[in-house]
Amino acid sequence: MDILIKPTLKLFISFAILMVQYGNAERVPALFVFGDSLVDVGNNNFLNSIAKSNYFPYGIDFNMQPTGRFCNGKTFVDIIGVKLLGGVNYASAAAGILDESGQHYGERYSLRQQVLNFETTLDQLRTMMGHDNLTSFLAKSIAISVFGSNDYINNYLMPSIYSSSFNYNPAQFSNLLLNRYAPQLLTLYNLGIRKMFIAGIGPLGCIPNQRATGQAAPGRCVDYVNDILGTFNQGLKSLVDQLNKRPGAIVTYGNTYGAVGDILNNPSTYGFNVVEKGCCGIGRNQGQITCLPFAYPCTNRDQYVFWDAFHPTQAANVILARRAFYGPPLDTYPLNIQQMTLIH
Repeated sequence: MDILIKPTLKLFISFAILMVQYGNAERVPALFVFGDSLVDVGNNNFLNSIAKSNYFPYGIDFNMQPTGRFCNGKTFVDIIGVKLLGGVNYASAAAGILDESGQHYGERYSLRQQVLNFETTLDQLRTMMGHDNLTSFLAKSIAISVFGSNDYINNYLMPSIYSSSFNYNPAQFSNLLLNRYAPQLLTLYNLGIRKMFIAGIGPLGCIPNQRATGQAAPGRCVDYVNDILGTFNQGLKSLVDQLNKRPGAIVTYGNTYGAVGDILNNPSTYGFNVVEKGCCGIGRNQGQITCLPFAYPCTNRDQYVFWDAFHPTQAANVILARRAFYGPPLDTYPLNIQQMTLIH
């Protein structure tokens, strides 16, 4: 496996880029990942933030090495990267669509900053590759964007720190996010990206952090939290339709809410038997305090949907990645990632 470009910290600290040639089986020349801690593979290690995962037991199933992934093993984009590129990939630092989301943790790179940094990196690549080669390169590559969860968990649902829930009702806040998200996705298109996988938000009311608030009966999700996500997800799907009207655009919506909901509603079908609590954490649902350094995690990690208070296990990520790559339109609309790779 030949690494064509191994990006420096300056290149990929706020988004992902990996270009790998794996024999003659290269599917796409590059995978670019923009997003939050669900797809971070360690860039957060270099930020002045209290939200960290570069300690054991994070990485316990990643060769026993804590890398900065918020998981016991591989993330969603690690698995997609292997399918697309034959190797692992790098991903963005935890962030939100809104600049202020997550600011109580310290440094982070918002969607806006990640796109700005991407523009800077393209200037460097243009110098290395030439304008025409870069244009062709970007058109064949795939961008994955995973945003929105932090804007709820670390903003709208924290009224003691953020005023957004006082200033906007749920529908208004969803529209605010979409109105900030759309121009950045359009910027990626204008910069040359043609193939995009845009993930919706999962059922946040079912993560251990939200169950631990006690707002729902034992064994139940927090319905209010799940209900307020509908406007955003439906709006994001409509945004995909709008983007696909642009020349050459091949954009798909990932139904994260539906995929995770299916796992939670039918856990035994996927080999899980623990859906309401984290494998590593403290307090109610192991979700009041997230996984601390050198804590003892559960031993049957493949049977847990959630690794910590917020993030899925590697076992859950494998299923989500498989559905994004091979799934029907119910999972990935209007195309799955594999189908995207076949369009030239």
